[in-house]
Amino acid sequence: MADDQATDARDPEPATATGASPAPGAGGDEARKAGRGGAFVLAAKVFFQLVGFAQQALLPKAIGLAGYGGFSRVFAPVSVVSNVIVFGFTQGVSRAVAGAGDKDREAFRAAYRVNLALGFAIALAFLALSPALAWFQHAPHITRSLMVMSGLLLAYSAYAPLIGYLNGKGQFGRQASLDMIAATLRTSGLVGLGYLFRKQWDDGVLGSAVGAVLAAGLILLLALSMTGTGAKPSAADADDPRIPRALPYFIGLAPVMLAQLFTSGLMQADITVLGHFLSAAAPADDAAPQKLADEWVGVYRACQLFAFLPYQLLFSVTQVLFPMLAKASKEGDQAAVSRLVARGSRLGVLVTGLFASVVVSLPASLLGFVYGPDVSARGAATLRVLGLGQASFAIFGLATTVLVSLGRERRAMRLTALALGANLLFGWGLVGRASFGGPQLVAAATATTLSIVAALIYATHTVRREAGAFVPAGTAARVGGLLVALAAAGQLVPRLSKPVTVLACVGVVVTYLLVLVVSGELGPDDLAVVKGVVARRRK
Repeated sequence: MADDQATDARDPEPATATGASPAPGAGGDEARKAGRGGAFVLAAKVFFQLVGFAQQALLPKAIGLAGYGGFSRVFAPVSVVSNVIVFGFTQGVSRAVAGAGDKDREAFRAAYRVNLALGFAIALAFLALSPALAWFQHAPHITRSLMVMSGLLLAYSAYAPLIGYLNGKGQFGRQASLDMIAATLRTSGLVGLGYLFRKQWDDGVLGSAVGAVLAAGLILLLALSMTGTGAKPSAADADDPRIPRALPYFIGLAPVMLAQLFTSGLMQADITVLGHFLSAAAPADDAAPQKLADEWVGVYRACQLFAFLPYQLLFSVTQVLFPMLAKASKEGDQAAVSRLVARGSRLGVLVTGLFASVVVSLPASLLGFVYGPDVSARGAATLRVLGLGQASFAIFGLATTVLVSLGRERRAMRLTALALGANLLFGWGLVGRASFGGPQLVAAATATTLSIVAALIYATHTVRREAGAFVPAGTAARVGGLLVALAAAGQLVPRLSKPVTVLACVGVVVTYLLVLVVSGELGPDDLAVVKGVVARRRK
């Protein structure tokens, strides 16, 4: 399955963090600063997603479909670990710096030292485990690339705390600039060096890995020029509580990193299990069985690109909902909590359904639009199933956001861990029994969908118990039923040309909205809300 964090689901994202909310009673200037900061970070997030989309479209052309699948195998475990590093280190330093007052440089240095030591240990462990990861995938040809990517983890370990410092200081413009430069450098490195290595040495996977590491090194140097490494605490600072001590700081990081480990693992579990069984089942009489297995992994990765869109685009809803819920919960306003959860989750389902409706209706045309007819023919059935599963994952992410906002972090973590376990269990059972190729991809998508739907049902019960509300039953029934109907109708639609695909997407969106209006889900009140938002933005 991808981050998100709001972690990026398709690429390890080296710099995203939510800015700290202004303290209670903060003045108008501070509130406006926080608002501008959120806008900067959101703009960078949108840019990151657009560049990431272009990256995934260009990479198969640069290194071939088999190379794309091979790099996806490398990327999956790297993404899990890198997201843990980025999310944990960024948040840890941001909180330490934001609460340190005039000792922010000293707090930064103290936290940075812990992050570097921990990051070095993680990168070294990944380097040592790279042969085992390749062995599990039955893919010895990716061992060198996995080992190279340990350098990426080391670079991110040094880079993420710098972003945390900027975030804690409220320097959102610089943070957003680094986000966008990092995305551009990474895409250039992945595609450019991947293409060069493929042409010169027939190893585009290794070239893309080297390109990713070089890009991370360049953005690290740029970030260091902006932030430095802080100031060494003096002897008089030994007892200053504002400067974090190594062990308490690490203990504070651990639950944040563990929670992100479960989330990132959930996003990559299906493609990892799929790769294992594809290589094991590849026909031995084929001229290049490993290449054939990699191609099928590449097809599944292409399906993930579109299936993750609802989850990625729901990011803005969760970023608005999180601070409002946290404030209402802190004030003990249960009525406001229930109202916000009901409205926010309903909006989340409607937005998710809007984008998922296009994915499940036109899977062959969307894949053909970006990847061409071969991937379209091999992946359409998989994307139709996976699109439904990832739509459920988007709402599952909304449910865990609600729980975290209400201070129920451990329950959110348990839910994610259970979903991960179910995904691995279902995937092992279904993919292992399927025939090689397309049936295995559909089995992986089915396992993902079943596990996420089961986890979502449990999460819905948990959120209703804690918040008193979640997605209204009528909304869930209408949107869910409509998505299933559109997925069924989409089986009758052939792969369309690119211009017709664009028109068809518009037609599906209009159909989705019209059905919701006719069914009574959308009405005058919703239109009034949209007009109000537009009016406020114009001001």
